[in-house]
This record gives sequence, structure tokens and C-alpha cells, in this order.
Amino acid sequence: MTYANGRLIHDADSHLMELDDCLDAYFDTALLARYHASAGYQAQLARGLRPGRSPQAHADPAFRAAVAPNIMLRKNHEAHGAFLRADRPEALDLLGFASQLVFTTFCLSNFGLDQGDDMALCYAAADAHNRMLTDFCSVDERLLATAYVPLEDFDRAAATAALAIRLGAKALMVPSACPQRHSPSHVGLHPVWAQAQEAGIPVLFHVGGEEKMNPVYKRNGGPPVPDFHGGDDNFTSVSYMPIPSAVMQTLATLIFDGVFDRFPRQKWGAIELGAAWVPGWMRAMDSAAHAFRRNETRLQQLSALPSEIVRRQLRVTPYPHEDAGWIIANSGPEVALFSSDYPHVEGGRAPLKRFDESLARTPEADRRRFYADNFIDLMGAGLAPHLRRPKHLQAA
Repeated sequence: MTYANGRLIHDADSHLMELDDCLDAYFDTALLARYHASAGYQAQLARGLRPGRSPQAHADPAFRAAVAPNIMLRKNHEAHGAFLRADRPEALDLLGFASQLVFTTFCLSNFGLDQGDDMALCYAAADAHNRMLTDFCSVDERLLATAYVPLEDFDRAAATAALAIRLGAKALMVPSACPQRHSPSHVGLHPVWAQAQEAGIPVLFHVGGEEKMNPVYKRNGGPPVPDFHGGDDNFTSVSYMPIPSAVMQTLATLIFDGVFDRFPRQKWGAIELGAAWVPGWMRAMDSAAHAFRRNETRLQQLSALPSEIVRRQLRVTPYPHEDAGWIIANSGPEVALFSSDYPHVEGGRAPLKRFDESLARTPEADRRRFYADNFIDLMGAGLAPHLRRPKHLQAA
């Protein structure tokens, strides 16, 4: 029996737990030494994102014999298929999800290069990541690779998007933080959105690409507050609060400046950024559109209320600890998606149980949307037709 227990479920968020040399074979050799010397790469090494078990240990018969009963219990580098490509299809079989979007862990912030001056290295790192992740996911068509596109340089962004699509990426991930010198809604980025729309794949925001909390908030006169991993550089209750701030501003800007309307077939996703903020944010945008419509031509030209544009084109993933039923009731049944965050410890051991409990009073049709239909809508051509509702899950 799989973790999904025969139900039709698509997973909008899963991860690799890469080793620290994960990009070396995919990097432009002329820039590899510069990448290794970069402050962002060195900071990742210092964080100690290394496996508790070596690749050889994952081959140990005793370790492998306990894979199935521990599929949701072993986390991070301990998890089956966390970094060994050959193991990931079996992990997905045991989870029982019809498909799974796959994101990086090691490269989530693109090593801070977007905020620097070395754009050649910034885009080389993104291209290396995209080669690495599409290669990893090529082992199984149910694994849907996400490619990263920095938005700092118009021409380079368009070229990176084009390469990612040629490599077979099923979604483009962009930062929710504002680029250094222009808005994310700038017309110079329209070729990126046009390519995604033409390919029929979504544009996604993911945690890690947001503006970070001012570290001075940590200086409260007390001892460091431990995070999920026992350190203090991951999320705590205080640093959790601003997670969606950047994506709220970026998405609102894209909607108000008409980017969603200019690309009406384009779907967008906010992944692992929570969703409790969505209902109030939708209403705040409607209020802003009403308050400023008389003076702003861009608002007069919108095809619908911002909240209606959200329901038409944006999909978001609640955290398991959030009340998904309340989010759906107050934002619309089209908006929310299931995600497991496999194999990250933050995803917990029983996300299905927690979501099912919060959806107990949600209409059955809306639950089906949450677990499958909204994901199918988000992914478009990025999800092959035969993977959308596999025959062995049709009766679920």
C-alpha cells in the first residue's frame, strides 16, 4: 500500500537534497573556479548541507530493507531518492503520487548571485542548476523538473528560459524578491513570460527566493532560537512571518501592471510560501484597485477584479499546519494545491492526515480540486495527458 493509499494526488512540492558538488559536472568550465570561490557557494558549504549517510550507505541491504516502512519518516539526506537519481522513481512509487514537481535545496537562492554584480556567474549557475535538475528528473516522466530563471538581465533571462525549455523543464521558477534595477513587471521580461506561455508551462515562485528578514530582529537580548534543524539560520516563528511578503508585492505588481492579462493563458504558482495570506491579500488588491482606479489607467484596463484574476491564473500551496479548508472557502476552490515537501523535515510525517482533517467540511469536488484538478490546471502542457488521471487511480 502506498502513502497516498490509491488516491489521485499530484504533489506540487518536492525536493532534491543535493551533495555540494551537484553542479560541478554541469557548470561552464571557464566559470567553475569562480563559482567555487563565490561567497554564496562557500556559505552553503558552511551550512553543512551534507548527507548523514554516504551514497554507499544508501546501498546497504539493511538500510534498503527498511525503505518502504520509513518512506515518510526518513527525512532530508536520509530519505529514499533524496539525492540518488536511480532511487527516486521507487520513492515516488511508495508515495503513490501521480506526479511530483521537483525543486532544488542546495541551489534555492542561486547562491545570492542575483543580488551581486557578476551576471555572467549568476546566469551560469542558473543554467548549471537547470541542466542538473532536468537530468535528475529524466529518469521518470512523473518527476517534473523546475528550472530557475534570474530576472536581473533581460537578454540573459530570455536565453536561460529558452535553454530550460529545450532541456525539458516543466516549470520556470523565478525569485519573488524584486530585481535590483527594475520591476518584475518590466516589459523587458515579457519574452520570458511569452516563452512559458507558448510552451504551456507555469511560472513558479518558491520559498528561498524572497527577501530575507532583517537579522537585527534576532537581537532580542536572549539566546539564539533553534530552528527545525537545530541551528538558527532557517525559519523560526519570527522569520516565518515575512515569508510571503515579497511574493505578495511581486504578484500584485504583475497583476496591476497587466502582465497576467497580457499573457492570459499563463499560469503562476506560489509554492512553499504558505497560503493563509491569500484571502486577505486578494481583498486588499480589490480595495487598492477600487481606491486608485480613477487615477490609474492600468487599473481601468484590467480584464477583471484582481481577485478574479487570481482565481483564473494563480495557484498556491498551503502549509500542512494551515487551515486549508478555511483558505479554500475564503479564496475560491480554484486556488489551493496539495504539497508534501518530500523529503524535507518541514513537510512533516503526515501531511495527508493534516490536510484531510482541515478539509473535513470542504465539499468533495473542492477536495478533488485541491489534491489533483488544480495541479493539472497549473501544469498545462508540462504534465503529459496520460499522467493527469492515470487509469490505476481513476476509481480513487
